[in-house]
Amino acid sequence: MYQRIDFREVNPKTVNLLSAASKHISSIDKKLKALVDLRVSQINGCVYCVHLHLGEAREEGEDQKRLDSIAVWHESNLFTEAERAAFSWAEALTNVSITHAPDSVFEELKKHYTEQQIVDLTLIISVMNMWNRMSVAMRRLPDE
Repeated sequence: MYQRIDFREVNPKTVNLLSAASKHISSIDKKLKALVDLRVSQINGCVYCVHLHLGEAREEGEDQKRLDSIAVWHESNLFTEAERAAFSWAEALTNVSITHAPDSVFEELKKHYTEQQIVDLTLIISVMNMWNRMSVAMRRLPDE
């Protein structure tokens, strides 16, 4: 596989602005953010982002067993109810054309997170989906 276009070089100003936006999300723990970014990237099949967010999760001290199980979190007992609610929300929004962000998933999310955290988590998921789409479309590969 080859990289089609390096979108960071073609439009660095916009890429930098989009990157900066994520730095203003502070109500979500960095480890959870890395796990949510990873799960969204797995769903979207983004090799660059999966590689990146696995590294971020490790840097935040995430356990390898949990990283190995995130793709099958539904069947795993390694994740908290709050993490499971965040993963459900991430999957619902990533597949929004199919799920339409169901009330049941949102209600479970509300049991574990404040309104600020829900908004921030939704921003994290939305931005990650945008990065995945750019990276998959342009065939961005992990840095060696």
